[in-house]
Amino acid sequence: SRLDLRSFHLPYSRISLVPNVGLQVSIANAFADVDGNWRVKIHFLRDHGSFEVSVENVYIKINLKLGNDASGKPTVDTSHCSTRISKVRVHFSGRLGWLYNLFHSAIESRFRKILESKVCDIVAKSVHNDLQPYVQTLPVTTKIDAIAGVDYSLVEPPAATAQSLDVAMKGECYSLAQRSAVPFAPLPLALPSDHDRMVYFGASSYFFNTASFAYHEAGALVFEITDSMVSSIPQELGFFCHCPYHLPAPLQLEQMYPDMKMKLKLSAPSAPFLSIGPGGLSLKPVVDIQAYAILPNSSLAPLFLINLVSNVSAVINVVSGHIIGNLNVGRMKLSLKHSDVGTFQMRTLQSIMNIYASSILLPRINDRLGQGFPLPLPDRIQLSNIVVQFH
Repeated sequence: SRLDLRSFHLPYSRISLVPNVGLQVSIANAFADVDGNWRVKIHFLRDHGSFEVSVENVYIKINLKLGNDASGKPTVDTSHCSTRISKVRVHFSGRLGWLYNLFHSAIESRFRKILESKVCDIVAKSVHNDLQPYVQTLPVTTKIDAIAGVDYSLVEPPAATAQSLDVAMKGECYSLAQRSAVPFAPLPLALPSDHDRMVYFGASSYFFNTASFAYHEAGALVFEITDSMVSSIPQELGFFCHCPYHLPAPLQLEQMYPDMKMKLKLSAPSAPFLSIGPGGLSLKPVVDIQAYAILPNSSLAPLFLINLVSNVSAVINVVSGHIIGNLNVGRMKLSLKHSDVGTFQMRTLQSIMNIYASSILLPRINDRLGQGFPLPLPDRIQLSNIVVQFH
Protein backbone atom coordinates (compact mmCIF):
# COMPACT_ATOMS: atom_id res chain seq x y z
CA SER A 1 0.00 0.00 0.00
CA ARG A 2 0.91 3.70 -0.28
CA LEU A 3 3.23 3.20 -3.24
CA ASP A 4 5.50 6.16 -3.95
CA LEU A 5 7.28 6.35 -7.31
CA ARG A 6 10.39 8.25 -6.21
CA SER A 7 12.11 8.29 -9.61
CA PHE A 8 11.35 7.15 -13.13
CA HIS A 9 13.58 7.78 -16.13
CA LEU A 10 13.57 6.84 -19.83
CA PRO A 11 17.06 8.08 -20.78
CA TYR A 12 16.93 6.51 -24.23
CA SER A 13 13.94 5.92 -26.50
CA ARG A 14 13.42 6.04 -30.23
CA ILE A 15 10.94 5.23 -32.96
CA SER A 16 12.32 3.41 -35.99
CA LEU A 17 10.90 1.84 -39.13
CA VAL A 18 10.32 -1.87 -39.55
CA PRO A 19 9.90 -2.77 -43.25
CA ASN A 20 6.58 -4.44 -44.10
CA VAL A 21 5.39 -3.99 -40.49
CA GLY A 22 5.31 -0.37 -39.43
CA LEU A 23 7.06 1.16 -36.44
CA GLN A 24 9.26 -0.07 -33.62
CA VAL A 25 9.42 1.71 -30.27
CA SER A 26 12.63 0.99 -28.36
CA ILE A 27 13.32 1.90 -24.74
CA ALA A 28 16.72 1.23 -23.17
CA ASN A 29 18.38 1.76 -19.78
CA ALA A 30 15.14 2.78 -18.10
CA PHE A 31 14.99 2.63 -14.31
CA ALA A 32 12.61 3.33 -11.46
CA ASP A 33 12.59 3.49 -7.66
CA VAL A 34 9.44 2.67 -5.68
CA ASP A 35 8.77 2.89 -1.91
CA GLY A 36 5.77 1.55 -0.10
CA ASN A 37 4.31 -0.28 2.87
CA TRP A 38 3.68 -3.97 3.22
CA ARG A 39 1.47 -6.01 5.52
CA VAL A 40 1.19 -9.77 5.87
CA LYS A 41 -1.39 -11.94 7.66
CA ILE A 42 -1.04 -15.70 7.33
CA HIS A 43 -2.70 -17.70 10.09
CA PHE A 44 -0.89 -16.72 13.30
CA LEU A 45 1.79 -14.67 11.45
CA ARG A 46 1.12 -10.97 11.30
CA ASP A 47 3.65 -8.33 10.38
CA HIS A 48 4.01 -5.02 8.55
CA GLY A 49 6.70 -2.58 7.50
CA SER A 50 8.04 -0.70 4.50
CA PHE A 51 10.02 -1.65 1.43
CA GLU A 52 12.22 -0.19 -1.29
CA VAL A 53 12.37 -1.56 -4.85
CA SER A 54 14.81 -0.42 -7.54
CA VAL A 55 14.34 -1.60 -11.13
CA GLU A 56 17.41 -1.02 -13.28
CA ASN A 57 18.37 -1.37 -16.95
CA VAL A 58 14.92 -1.95 -18.40
CA TYR A 59 14.85 -2.73 -22.14
CA ILE A 60 11.57 -2.79 -24.10
CA LYS A 61 10.95 -3.31 -27.81
CA ILE A 62 7.48 -2.93 -29.29
CA ASN A 63 6.57 -3.50 -32.93
CA LEU A 64 3.47 -1.65 -34.09
CA LYS A 65 1.60 -3.09 -37.06
CA LEU A 66 -0.05 -0.32 -39.08
CA GLY A 67 -3.14 -0.83 -41.21
CA ASN A 68 -6.45 0.70 -42.20
CA ASP A 69 -10.07 -0.19 -41.58
CA ALA A 70 -13.04 -0.30 -43.95
CA SER A 71 -13.68 3.44 -43.52
CA GLY A 72 -10.10 4.31 -44.48
CA LYS A 73 -9.03 5.26 -40.97
CA PRO A 74 -5.62 4.09 -39.73
CA THR A 75 -5.28 1.19 -37.32
CA VAL A 76 -2.40 0.20 -35.03
CA ASP A 77 -1.76 -2.97 -33.05
CA THR A 78 1.18 -4.67 -31.33
CA SER A 79 2.76 -7.39 -33.46
CA HIS A 80 5.70 -8.07 -31.14
CA CYS A 81 6.80 -7.06 -27.67
CA SER A 82 9.82 -8.07 -25.61
CA THR A 83 11.05 -6.90 -22.21
CA ARG A 84 14.30 -7.47 -20.39
CA ILE A 85 15.14 -6.21 -16.90
CA SER A 86 18.77 -6.61 -15.88
CA LYS A 87 18.44 -6.02 -12.15
CA VAL A 88 15.84 -5.67 -9.42
CA ARG A 89 16.84 -4.68 -5.87
CA VAL A 90 14.45 -5.19 -2.92
CA HIS A 91 14.94 -4.15 0.72
CA PHE A 92 12.39 -4.72 3.49
CA SER A 93 12.09 -2.83 6.76
CA GLY A 94 10.07 -3.84 9.81
CA ARG A 95 10.11 -6.20 12.75
CA LEU A 96 10.82 -9.24 10.55
CA GLY A 97 12.39 -7.29 7.68
CA TRP A 98 15.78 -8.88 8.41
CA LEU A 99 14.21 -12.28 7.81
CA TYR A 100 12.76 -11.39 4.42
CA ASN A 101 16.01 -9.74 3.36
CA LEU A 102 17.75 -13.08 3.79
CA PHE A 103 15.77 -14.28 0.78
CA HIS A 104 16.25 -11.11 -1.28
CA SER A 105 17.86 -12.95 -4.24
CA ALA A 106 14.87 -15.25 -4.70
CA ILE A 107 12.42 -12.39 -4.14
CA GLU A 108 14.26 -10.15 -6.61
CA SER A 109 14.32 -12.89 -9.25
CA ARG A 110 10.61 -13.46 -8.77
CA PHE A 111 9.90 -9.71 -8.99
CA ARG A 112 11.93 -9.45 -12.17
CA LYS A 113 10.04 -12.27 -13.90
CA ILE A 114 6.67 -10.86 -12.82
CA LEU A 115 7.56 -7.39 -14.08
CA GLU A 116 8.88 -8.70 -17.42
CA SER A 117 5.66 -10.64 -17.98
CA LYS A 118 3.44 -7.72 -17.05
CA VAL A 119 5.08 -4.99 -19.14
CA CYS A 120 3.99 -6.36 -22.54
CA ASP A 121 0.45 -6.95 -21.28
CA ILE A 122 0.27 -3.33 -20.16
CA VAL A 123 1.79 -2.16 -23.46
CA ALA A 124 -0.79 -4.11 -25.47
CA LYS A 125 -3.62 -2.61 -23.41
CA SER A 126 -2.16 0.90 -23.77
CA VAL A 127 -1.89 0.55 -27.55
CA HIS A 128 -5.49 -0.69 -27.73
CA ASN A 129 -6.99 1.80 -25.27
CA ASP A 130 -4.87 4.91 -25.92
CA LEU A 131 -2.86 4.79 -29.15
CA GLN A 132 -5.52 3.26 -31.40
CA PRO A 133 -8.19 5.84 -30.39
CA TYR A 134 -5.61 8.59 -30.99
CA VAL A 135 -4.74 7.55 -34.56
CA GLN A 136 -8.47 7.34 -35.20
CA THR A 137 -8.56 11.14 -34.80
CA LEU A 138 -7.01 11.42 -38.27
CA PRO A 139 -9.85 12.93 -40.35
CA VAL A 140 -10.79 10.90 -43.42
CA THR A 141 -13.37 13.39 -44.67
CA THR A 142 -13.48 17.13 -44.13
CA LYS A 143 -16.16 19.62 -45.10
CA ILE A 144 -14.79 22.43 -47.25
CA ASP A 145 -17.94 24.53 -47.36
CA ALA A 146 -21.68 24.05 -47.88
CA ILE A 147 -21.04 22.55 -51.32
CA ALA A 148 -18.06 20.20 -51.21
CA GLY A 149 -15.91 18.07 -48.96
CA VAL A 150 -12.57 16.26 -49.18
CA ASP A 151 -12.04 12.51 -48.79
CA TYR A 152 -8.63 11.81 -47.19
CA SER A 153 -9.27 8.13 -46.43
CA LEU A 154 -6.44 5.62 -46.66
CA VAL A 155 -6.66 3.55 -49.83
CA GLU A 156 -4.22 0.93 -48.51
CA PRO A 157 -2.31 0.17 -45.31
CA PRO A 158 0.67 2.43 -44.59
CA ALA A 159 3.83 0.96 -46.14
CA ALA A 160 7.02 1.01 -44.09
CA THR A 161 10.43 0.81 -45.74
CA ALA A 162 13.89 1.22 -44.31
CA GLN A 163 13.78 4.94 -45.20
CA SER A 164 10.20 6.14 -44.90
CA LEU A 165 6.63 5.48 -43.92
CA ASP A 166 4.40 6.00 -46.95
CA VAL A 167 0.70 6.73 -46.47
CA ALA A 168 -1.51 6.68 -49.57
CA MET A 169 -4.66 8.79 -49.19
CA LYS A 170 -7.51 9.14 -51.64
CA GLY A 171 -7.31 12.94 -51.91
CA GLU A 172 -10.68 13.33 -53.63
CA CYS A 173 -13.20 16.18 -53.46
CA TYR A 174 -16.90 15.40 -53.67
CA SER A 175 -20.28 17.11 -53.65
CA LEU A 176 -22.02 17.05 -50.27
CA ALA A 177 -25.46 16.97 -51.89
CA GLN A 178 -24.87 13.85 -53.98
CA ARG A 179 -21.57 12.06 -54.35
CA SER A 180 -21.06 10.68 -57.84
CA ALA A 181 -18.23 8.65 -59.32
CA VAL A 182 -15.32 10.68 -60.71
CA PRO A 183 -15.11 10.07 -64.48
CA PHE A 184 -11.31 9.99 -64.57
CA ALA A 185 -8.60 8.01 -62.80
CA PRO A 186 -5.90 9.38 -60.51
CA LEU A 187 -2.44 9.83 -62.00
CA PRO A 188 0.60 8.07 -60.53
CA LEU A 189 2.11 10.18 -57.76
CA ALA A 190 5.81 9.99 -56.88
CA LEU A 191 7.47 12.07 -54.19
CA PRO A 192 11.07 13.33 -54.29
CA SER A 193 13.64 10.72 -53.37
CA ASP A 194 15.46 12.94 -50.85
CA HIS A 195 14.78 12.64 -47.14
CA ASP A 196 16.04 15.96 -45.80
CA ARG A 197 12.70 16.80 -44.21
CA MET A 198 10.53 15.00 -41.75
CA VAL A 199 7.29 14.97 -43.76
CA TYR A 200 6.59 15.10 -47.49
CA PHE A 201 3.02 15.64 -48.64
CA GLY A 202 2.07 15.38 -52.32
CA ALA A 203 -1.12 16.28 -54.20
CA SER A 204 -1.56 15.52 -57.89
CA SER A 205 -3.77 17.32 -60.38
CA TYR A 206 -6.39 14.63 -59.60
CA PHE A 207 -7.09 16.28 -56.24
CA PHE A 208 -7.72 19.71 -57.77
CA ASN A 209 -9.66 18.35 -60.75
CA THR A 210 -12.02 16.39 -58.48
CA ALA A 211 -12.72 19.71 -56.74
CA SER A 212 -13.54 21.28 -60.10
CA PHE A 213 -15.76 18.30 -60.97
CA ALA A 214 -17.56 18.42 -57.60
CA TYR A 215 -18.35 22.14 -57.82
CA HIS A 216 -19.46 21.76 -61.44
CA GLU A 217 -21.75 18.82 -60.59
CA ALA A 218 -23.23 20.84 -57.73
CA GLY A 219 -24.03 23.72 -60.11
CA ALA A 220 -21.69 26.06 -58.29
CA LEU A 221 -19.79 27.16 -61.41
CA VAL A 222 -22.62 29.48 -62.47
CA PHE A 223 -22.32 33.24 -61.96
CA GLU A 224 -24.64 36.09 -62.84
CA ILE A 225 -23.82 39.71 -63.62
CA THR A 226 -26.48 42.34 -63.05
CA ASP A 227 -26.32 46.10 -63.06
CA SER A 228 -26.04 46.17 -59.26
CA MET A 229 -22.77 44.22 -59.50
CA VAL A 230 -21.00 46.41 -62.03
CA SER A 231 -20.86 49.79 -60.35
CA SER A 232 -17.13 49.79 -61.06
CA ILE A 233 -17.71 49.70 -64.81
CA PRO A 234 -17.29 53.16 -66.40
CA GLN A 235 -20.63 54.82 -67.09
CA GLU A 236 -19.86 55.32 -70.76
CA LEU A 237 -19.77 51.56 -71.26
CA GLY A 238 -23.23 51.20 -69.82
CA PHE A 239 -25.06 48.06 -68.84
CA PHE A 240 -28.52 48.71 -70.23
CA CYS A 241 -30.18 47.82 -73.47
CA HIS A 242 -30.39 51.50 -74.38
CA CYS A 243 -26.60 51.33 -74.80
CA PRO A 244 -26.29 49.55 -78.15
CA TYR A 245 -22.76 48.24 -77.43
CA HIS A 246 -21.68 49.94 -80.67
CA LEU A 247 -23.82 47.43 -82.50
CA PRO A 248 -23.80 47.96 -86.27
CA ALA A 249 -26.46 45.30 -86.68
CA PRO A 250 -29.67 46.23 -88.51
CA LEU A 251 -31.62 45.41 -85.41
CA GLN A 252 -30.52 47.38 -82.35
CA LEU A 253 -31.11 46.21 -78.78
CA GLU A 254 -32.56 49.56 -77.82
CA GLN A 255 -35.26 49.14 -80.47
CA MET A 256 -36.31 45.72 -79.19
CA TYR A 257 -35.90 46.29 -75.42
CA PRO A 258 -35.77 50.05 -74.79
CA ASP A 259 -34.38 51.10 -71.40
CA MET A 260 -34.43 47.57 -70.04
CA LYS A 261 -31.71 46.22 -67.84
CA MET A 262 -29.59 43.26 -68.82
CA LYS A 263 -28.30 40.20 -67.05
CA LEU A 264 -25.38 38.01 -68.04
CA LYS A 265 -25.29 34.39 -66.91
CA LEU A 266 -21.86 32.73 -66.88
CA SER A 267 -21.66 28.95 -66.77
CA ALA A 268 -19.05 26.31 -67.50
CA PRO A 269 -20.35 23.69 -69.97
CA SER A 270 -17.86 21.24 -68.44
CA ALA A 271 -15.63 21.15 -65.40
CA PRO A 272 -12.36 22.99 -66.09
CA PHE A 273 -9.30 20.79 -65.72
CA LEU A 274 -5.90 21.99 -64.65
CA SER A 275 -2.36 20.79 -64.97
CA ILE A 276 0.65 21.22 -62.70
CA GLY A 277 4.02 22.43 -63.93
CA PRO A 278 7.17 23.93 -62.44
CA GLY A 279 5.53 27.37 -62.39
CA GLY A 280 2.38 26.31 -60.56
CA LEU A 281 -1.13 25.39 -61.64
CA SER A 282 -2.65 26.33 -64.97
CA LEU A 283 -6.03 25.81 -66.59
CA LYS A 284 -7.93 27.04 -69.60
CA PRO A 285 -11.61 27.22 -68.63
CA VAL A 286 -14.35 27.52 -71.22
CA VAL A 287 -17.29 29.69 -70.16
CA ASP A 288 -20.63 30.26 -71.86
CA ILE A 289 -22.08 33.77 -71.41
CA GLN A 290 -25.82 34.00 -71.98
CA ALA A 291 -27.18 37.55 -72.12
CA TYR A 292 -30.79 38.33 -71.23
CA ALA A 293 -32.98 41.41 -71.25
CA ILE A 294 -34.98 41.79 -68.04
CA LEU A 295 -38.57 42.43 -69.08
CA PRO A 296 -40.98 44.57 -67.02
CA ASN A 297 -42.65 41.42 -65.64
CA SER A 298 -39.16 40.22 -64.46
CA SER A 299 -39.04 37.46 -67.06
CA LEU A 300 -35.92 37.09 -69.21
CA ALA A 301 -35.62 37.44 -72.96
CA PRO A 302 -32.51 35.77 -74.47
CA LEU A 303 -30.25 38.10 -76.47
CA PHE A 304 -27.06 36.27 -77.39
CA LEU A 305 -24.75 33.45 -76.32
CA ILE A 306 -21.00 34.03 -76.23
CA ASN A 307 -18.15 31.62 -75.63
CA LEU A 308 -15.26 32.80 -73.46
CA VAL A 309 -11.85 31.15 -73.17
CA SER A 310 -9.12 32.41 -70.87
CA ASN A 311 -5.78 31.27 -69.52
CA VAL A 312 -5.79 31.03 -65.73
CA SER A 313 -2.76 30.44 -63.54
CA ALA A 314 -2.68 29.69 -59.83
CA VAL A 315 -0.17 29.32 -57.04
CA ILE A 316 -0.76 27.52 -53.76
CA ASN A 317 0.83 27.62 -50.34
CA VAL A 318 0.29 26.03 -46.94
CA VAL A 319 -0.56 28.22 -43.96
CA SER A 320 -1.67 26.98 -40.53
CA GLY A 321 -2.38 23.49 -41.78
CA HIS A 322 -4.48 24.67 -44.76
CA ILE A 323 -3.78 24.64 -48.50
CA ILE A 324 -4.51 28.16 -49.76
CA GLY A 325 -4.48 29.42 -53.34
CA ASN A 326 -4.54 32.51 -55.50
CA LEU A 327 -5.74 32.80 -59.12
CA ASN A 328 -4.62 35.11 -61.91
CA VAL A 329 -6.65 35.46 -65.10
CA GLY A 330 -4.93 36.14 -68.40
CA ARG A 331 -6.35 37.64 -71.56
CA MET A 332 -9.88 36.57 -72.45
CA LYS A 333 -11.02 35.54 -75.91
CA LEU A 334 -14.71 35.89 -76.78
CA SER A 335 -16.57 34.39 -79.74
CA LEU A 336 -20.25 34.57 -80.66
CA LYS A 337 -22.06 31.22 -80.56
CA HIS A 338 -25.64 32.42 -81.08
CA SER A 339 -27.47 35.74 -81.35
CA ASP A 340 -31.15 36.62 -81.22
CA VAL A 341 -30.44 40.26 -82.12
CA GLY A 342 -28.24 39.98 -85.20
CA THR A 343 -24.46 40.14 -85.51
CA PHE A 344 -22.36 42.74 -83.72
CA GLN A 345 -18.91 43.61 -82.53
CA MET A 346 -18.01 42.60 -78.97
CA ARG A 347 -15.35 45.13 -78.11
CA THR A 348 -17.42 46.73 -75.36
CA LEU A 349 -18.55 43.41 -73.93
CA GLN A 350 -14.92 42.33 -73.87
CA SER A 351 -14.12 45.38 -71.74
CA ILE A 352 -17.02 44.65 -69.41
CA MET A 353 -15.89 41.04 -68.93
CA ASN A 354 -12.31 42.09 -68.23
CA ILE A 355 -13.47 44.55 -65.58
CA TYR A 356 -15.94 42.06 -64.08
CA ALA A 357 -13.32 39.31 -63.88
CA SER A 358 -10.67 41.52 -62.29
CA SER A 359 -12.89 43.48 -59.89
CA ILE A 360 -15.71 41.09 -58.95
CA LEU A 361 -15.34 37.46 -59.98
CA LEU A 362 -11.64 36.96 -59.27
CA PRO A 363 -11.69 38.59 -55.80
CA ARG A 364 -14.62 36.37 -54.82
CA ILE A 365 -12.86 33.19 -55.93
CA ASN A 366 -9.56 34.21 -54.33
CA ASP A 367 -11.36 35.07 -51.10
CA ARG A 368 -12.70 31.50 -51.00
CA LEU A 369 -9.32 30.02 -51.93
CA GLY A 370 -7.72 32.13 -49.22
CA GLN A 371 -9.80 30.34 -46.60
CA GLY A 372 -7.98 27.17 -47.59
CA PHE A 373 -8.54 23.44 -47.66
CA PRO A 374 -7.60 21.65 -44.41
CA LEU A 375 -4.72 19.18 -44.43
CA PRO A 376 -5.39 15.78 -42.84
CA LEU A 377 -3.53 16.06 -39.53
CA PRO A 378 -4.14 14.14 -36.29
CA ASP A 379 -4.91 16.09 -33.14
CA ARG A 380 -2.04 18.09 -31.60
CA ILE A 381 0.10 17.84 -34.75
CA GLN A 382 1.38 21.06 -36.32
CA LEU A 383 3.63 21.70 -39.31
CA SER A 384 6.54 24.14 -39.43
CA ASN A 385 9.17 25.28 -41.95
CA ILE A 386 6.88 24.44 -44.86
CA VAL A 387 8.21 24.55 -48.43
CA VAL A 388 5.85 24.24 -51.41
CA GLN A 389 7.23 22.99 -54.72
CA PHE A 390 5.61 22.30 -58.08
CA HIS A 391 6.63 19.32 -60.23
